[in-house]
Amino acid sequence: MNKSRRSSRRRSRSIRSDETIDYKNISLLRRFVSEQGKILSRRMNRLTSKQQRLVATAVKRARILALLPFSNNEI
Repeated sequence: MNKSRRSSRRRSRSIRSDETIDYKNISLLRRFVSEQGKILSRRMNRLTSKQQRLVATAVKRARILALLPFSNNEI
């Protein structure tokens, strides 16, 4: 019963084929950062290891260039 539940719960891919992982693509990068400003894990993002490395590098570059905040202190 557990297996059938999982297979029916198919999610869309986290990155479409036409999207490129780039530090300038802030709308894409925001999907991979938590509310606290942390980079989400591979399991939560549903990314391959190569994609996760690219996302992490892009987020770090965007933070240095002040396109993304390092942390979210609004709470």
